[in-house]
Amino acid sequence: MAHSSQPMVLLVEDEPAQREVLAYNLEAEGFRVCQAGNGEDALMLVDEDTPDIIILDWMMPELSGIEVCRRLKMRPETRGIPIIMLSARAEEVDRIRGLETGADDYVIKPYSVLELMARARVQLRRVRPSTIGMVLEWSDIRLDPETHRVYRGQNVLKLGPTEFRLLSTFMEKPGRVWSREQLLDRVWGRDIYVDSRTVDVHIGRLRKSLMQHGGEDPLRTVRGAGYALG
Repeated sequence: MAHSSQPMVLLVEDEPAQREVLAYNLEAEGFRVCQAGNGEDALMLVDEDTPDIIILDWMMPELSGIEVCRRLKMRPETRGIPIIMLSARAEEVDRIRGLETGADDYVIKPYSVLELMARARVQLRRVRPSTIGMVLEWSDIRLDPETHRVYRGQNVLKLGPTEFRLLSTFMEKPGRVWSREQLLDRVWGRDIYVDSRTVDVHIGRLRKSLMQHGGEDPLRTVRGAGYALG
């Protein structure tokens, strides 16, 4: 259950040996890894469980990495996922083409695994700061993922682990409206059955915790859509 706070990488590479090495290294770095051997599977997996970041090989049979990238960047619901392209082609033209289809970064083979990890972390810091221990702040609320503490003004707030994960999700994207399904996915993880009413219960608890020393309610209920911070 706690795994859902680990960032998830979708690794798309048709070479099984290379894929294994990368998966092994990513897991050692604390990522959850989901693997696909071709473009079709990759697109299917993204729909099943949205990854935090995608590492995508350029040259694949049938559906190329470029095409997968183009399709993902065209859809509003997947557009925000950072994509790092892996490519054996060093020509500038291809690199530009890769970035034009919306890839966020580009690593040339043979690459050092360390460099790839570093670049993956840079992309992740952009989309999920709390997973790499950055302190999140919004208005008078401060959340420290390292010490697992939440402050409102000068007060330390008491939060359960689920409320803590909910709050970090909200604080990573203030203003964004999260549906119950998206919150279930991000906070509870896909592999356990939780009723969407459970989300409402925990939101209620989170509200209470945030207001235990007074102050405005920072959470918004968006009718028919879900919840947002601010």
